[in-house]
Amino acid sequence: MKVLLTGADGFIGSHLAEQLVRDGHDVRALVLYNSFDSRGWLDGIDPEVASEIDFLPGDVRDPALMMSAMRDRDAVLHLAALIAIPYSYAAPDLYVQTNVQGTLNLLNAARATGISRFIHTSTSEVYGTARYVPMDESHPLQGQSPYSASKIAADQMVYAFHSSFDLPALTIRPFNTFGPRQSARAVIPTIISQLAAGRREIQLGALTPTRDFTFVPDTVAGFTAALTSTAGVGEVVNLGVGFEVSIGTTFELIAEVMGVDASATEDPRRLRPAGSEVERLFSDNSKAKELFGWRPRFDGVDGFREGLRATAEWFTDPANLARYRTDAYVV
Repeated sequence: MKVLLTGADGFIGSHLAEQLVRDGHDVRALVLYNSFDSRGWLDGIDPEVASEIDFLPGDVRDPALMMSAMRDRDAVLHLAALIAIPYSYAAPDLYVQTNVQGTLNLLNAARATGISRFIHTSTSEVYGTARYVPMDESHPLQGQSPYSASKIAADQMVYAFHSSFDLPALTIRPFNTFGPRQSARAVIPTIISQLAAGRREIQLGALTPTRDFTFVPDTVAGFTAALTSTAGVGEVVNLGVGFEVSIGTTFELIAEVMGVDASATEDPRRLRPAGSEVERLFSDNSKAKELFGWRPRFDGVDGFREGLRATAEWFTDPANLARYRTDAYVV
């Protein structure tokens, strides 16, 4: 297929771009324009894979550029977004501009150009703290941060274009993806990078919340399965392992796989406002299994350990670790 991939320069997007090329798709990769001509994480991928990608510097906030980017494409995988929750407290306007208006720009372009499949990326954060578990796609939406609220709005805009204009759109809702290349604002890279830098007293946010961590190859497999399927139009589909683990236990497992003796403390700067903290996330992934035949390979505590081990191996490579500020709190 001829695919437009937005957010291709980011963590999940870069892994997905590589897989799409290897699967034989024609990939146009939207990367955020910058004067350094940086393509983000795609700068470091296999040159043979990179040579097959049509790179397009730009910004989803530009409607004319999105119209141009969409021409001659069969499908869109929309991953571009601002995602850091702490920064959304400081810059909520920017989150609305990027996550809501940016998504609307792509929807208008998709409608105008006759896209055959529009796959939008949501987040488990839209559910807020679990009211019941496992959390299926009917769970209430709770905007507990400006980031979450902006993604709820974007999700609803996608549904509106499907309902109002028959746009063949669906929403993929990943749960807590982790792995190589993840930004330092996420908890697993925060832990691993501090340990890899030699620290043994690790500063974190709240240790009691639980998450459903999904290793990035499984998330990528969910997107590629959704792309090549004919099912799911008009639906929201969770991509989660169905395995719940606390941040404190996650820290202990990382220390175990890295073979270090360390302790974790809560840093007040890293704590979310009380009403904004999502205390529990635990997915029901039965719809993804039913619609797309997707099943996580890295499941349960053993699969989680395997993913953590591979992630730690990547971060402890000095060339990779050098890209992170292990002595700073990154929002």
